[in-house]
Amino acid sequence: MAPKVLVSDKLSETAVQIFRDRGIEVDFRPELGKDKDALAAVIGEYDGLAIRSATKVTPTILANATNLKVIARAGIGTDNIDKDAASKKGVIVMNTPFGNMITTAEHAIAMMFAVARQIPEASTSTHAGKWEKSKFMGVELTNKTLGVIGAGNIGGIVCDRARGLKMKVVAYDPFLSEEKAAKMQVEKVELDELLARADFITLHVPFTEATKNILSRENLAKTKKGVRIINCARGGLVDEEALADALKSGHVAGAAFDVFSQEPATENPLFGLPNVVCTPHLGAATTEAQENVALQVAEQMSNYLLTGAVENALNMPSVTAEEAKVMGPWISLSGHLGNFIGQLTDEPIKAINILYDGAASGMNLEALNCAVVAGIMKTVNPDVNMVSAPVIAKERGVKISTTSQDKSGVFEGYVKVTVVTDKRERSIGGTVFSDGKPRFIQIKGINIDAEVGRHMLYTTNSDMPGIIGTLGQTMGENGVNIANFTLGRAAAGGEAIALLYLDAQPDETVLQKLKDTGMFGQVKSLEFDVA
Repeated sequence: MAPKVLVSDKLSETAVQIFRDRGIEVDFRPELGKDKDALAAVIGEYDGLAIRSATKVTPTILANATNLKVIARAGIGTDNIDKDAASKKGVIVMNTPFGNMITTAEHAIAMMFAVARQIPEASTSTHAGKWEKSKFMGVELTNKTLGVIGAGNIGGIVCDRARGLKMKVVAYDPFLSEEKAAKMQVEKVELDELLARADFITLHVPFTEATKNILSRENLAKTKKGVRIINCARGGLVDEEALADALKSGHVAGAAFDVFSQEPATENPLFGLPNVVCTPHLGAATTEAQENVALQVAEQMSNYLLTGAVENALNMPSVTAEEAKVMGPWISLSGHLGNFIGQLTDEPIKAINILYDGAASGMNLEALNCAVVAGIMKTVNPDVNMVSAPVIAKERGVKISTTSQDKSGVFEGYVKVTVVTDKRERSIGGTVFSDGKPRFIQIKGINIDAEVGRHMLYTTNSDMPGIIGTLGQTMGENGVNIANFTLGRAAAGGEAIALLYLDAQPDETVLQKLKDTGMFGQVKSLEFDVA
């Protein structure tokens, strides 16, 4: 059955056609973006939801999204999506961070020109039939110092364009290395130095607790007198009341804002002030950018729904289409290992330790971690998946640690999972053979070679005669057919394990009969989701 996608905001016809060309059923209903009740009524029919800014994905919408697997936002901002609720629901949230980088950077440069030369006010005056040449005295950008707060994707483009304008560029970004700064031909500085030196300041950081009001009243007071401030990033990065006061006092010579702390912005402390340029969040509003992000959304959603590739996800590690092809069997293995050990563990788990060896250590470990944790958590919540599992584990206080190492044994690579409870540690290892099928290769330190079966019986015992006979007789007497079995032991007469492949799951009475023989330590019926 083909995946089904709902487009609930305006999206280009070309993007909608991409879904159809990829074999995905798509409903284009942009009217639903502003009708939350109508959206809630139909969202349960869809595997994917493509949106822009009008659609608000609330916990209520997600509660009705019984089949939803992915939400993709055509653009960068995802404030209209409750990402915590989506993660708990197991829904991937994607955005398109690269489709409007150039457009947003160009808008910041345009706003800088506009405020430097007072273009909007001069235009309004001239339209009114006035000729006030002396009133609109501007400043040049050449040889001025531009302070860039946030030198990532968009900020980096602004730095490049500013250098082309012969500006001196200083950048504050905790994640910017000296090597990268040198390559960008910008000077890396601390925030206080940027504030003191910059003639123009432009912001290009996300809105977080760390960046909220990064230009606070205190920091605005540290700026050079006559500075001009541009914000085309996110509302809330600048204390707008404090900036309005600084503009009125003349300490700040001008400001150009495309984003505001409250949007839509129908009133704001900056409105109506001289030499303040305001636009209604137009950073991504070009024909090219709107088309680019729409096409990216369609491609990303199609790739995920059809191949499992995860691109630009905000609540799950990204996995490229190429990685998905190689890692598919390893993700399956990781899930089975987690599921196996989860079914064996009845006590609350305190920690999950995952070891990646050889070829496995060079893969996307974040994705493999998610698969392991999901496998473990599925034993208590079948609806858990790779998105929601880490969230649930964190809520329960489960510590997850990862170790990787070079090839250390006969296998090209393997994964070993250990869970820690108050009572014990339990581990299982596995690998992927050349046939692409996952194998269990070690349980409790005992080497085995076992495929993954849909219905399995796991037992532990001392190595002694009669174990196989007892297992076979008990299963036979109770009408349970054994398709195959695998045995392993630490040493002759030592600890041993058995794995039986069954045609159906035995009920609890059968398991109790095995326990009553006194020959077995642990007797556990296991089920795995296998094709």
